[in-house]
Amino acid sequence: MIEDMVRTPSAVRDAERYTAHNYHPLPVVISSAEGAWLTDVDGRRYLDCLAGYSALNFGHRHPTLIRAAHEQLDRLTLTSRAFIHDQFADFCRELAALCGKDLVLPMNTGAEAVETGIKVARKWGYQVKKVAPGQANIIVADGNFHGRTTTIVSFSTDADARADFGPYTPGFTVVPYGDLAALEAAIDENTVAVLLEPIQGEQGVVLPPEGYLPGVRRACTDRNVLFIADEIQSGLGRTGRTFACDHEGVVPDMYLLGKALGGGIVPVSAVAADADVLGVLRPGQHGSTFGGNPLACAVATEVVRLLATGEFQRRSAELGERLRAGLAGLLGSGLVAVRVRGLWAGVDIDPALMTGRQACERLMDRGVLAKDTHGSTIRLAPPLVITSDEIDHAVAQLAAVLAG
Repeated sequence: MIEDMVRTPSAVRDAERYTAHNYHPLPVVISSAEGAWLTDVDGRRYLDCLAGYSALNFGHRHPTLIRAAHEQLDRLTLTSRAFIHDQFADFCRELAALCGKDLVLPMNTGAEAVETGIKVARKWGYQVKKVAPGQANIIVADGNFHGRTTTIVSFSTDADARADFGPYTPGFTVVPYGDLAALEAAIDENTVAVLLEPIQGEQGVVLPPEGYLPGVRRACTDRNVLFIADEIQSGLGRTGRTFACDHEGVVPDMYLLGKALGGGIVPVSAVAADADVLGVLRPGQHGSTFGGNPLACAVATEVVRLLATGEFQRRSAELGERLRAGLAGLLGSGLVAVRVRGLWAGVDIDPALMTGRQACERLMDRGVLAKDTHGSTIRLAPPLVITSDEIDHAVAQLAAVLAG
């Protein structure tokens, strides 16, 4: 049995006093982790159902990834960008093969990957599509979450993420998520790309209507527009396929990847596309000081190799069905909606019972960590190494919270 939570208020107060952030963390201080479990400074354990958020698809301290990191630390961790190190080619080649693309550009964070995608799309628009100078436009979706840089929050519809950070970067058109007709109507001669999350994670694991992604792909092809899929949260095995786009047989022009790519050990992100798209960049036009460093490449290459076997995708799909069945059983008993794709679930709690934040705090008290999104919605994203018994345990604890 999981022991009841005993909070560490002094450590939490210190963190709040000396740290400026907007993440509103749960009041628990973690000291170690392994597999699907976290341990706090008092030795109490928690089942981690936050893994999609904290980029740990393969669980904490996966032995293959830890070994790769240790071996690289003993050899080389950083080089000047004037040199190519011996991990770089393997990482780029193997990730490109996993994505079915020609080229890969490594970065560090998801927001960097998104910014890179925006820059590439604009440059492609001017050089290839021949959009008039300074007129490139990118279509995005309402409810999006692509990061927190100045440019990215310029097209956010989340007031908390956007307010008071202007003046905002122009060049974006927002349309309703899932509304293909609105998207098609927004495309004009200056449209260079459509940037979408195949599943809106931060919004509460919002799934697109059936046929939406193929329709977007068709519209982009017909109108000579790039389709950029932000798979930073949804990609790399989380949904039961390598990419969320795979569920409908859709191949975007550009993948934006991150989070799980670093295996929970190092920050790694990447943009993958064919040479006629990503190749518009020339040496010196774009880069990142630490992007593609030896340690990041060593770990990320092992992540790609784990995914290349298909084992984690199958595991996510199979255990996701168990998670779906368990959560569906709570509909009418405190839950009003359930959305599941692989090991990723968004659940809407009856707002008369509690908010999402309250639900997460009560789950934490019962030894399960989850993430609230908006209102009474919470998100469950256990690591792909979770067992069926642990899934049942998480669902049982949610049922207990709903029962009061």
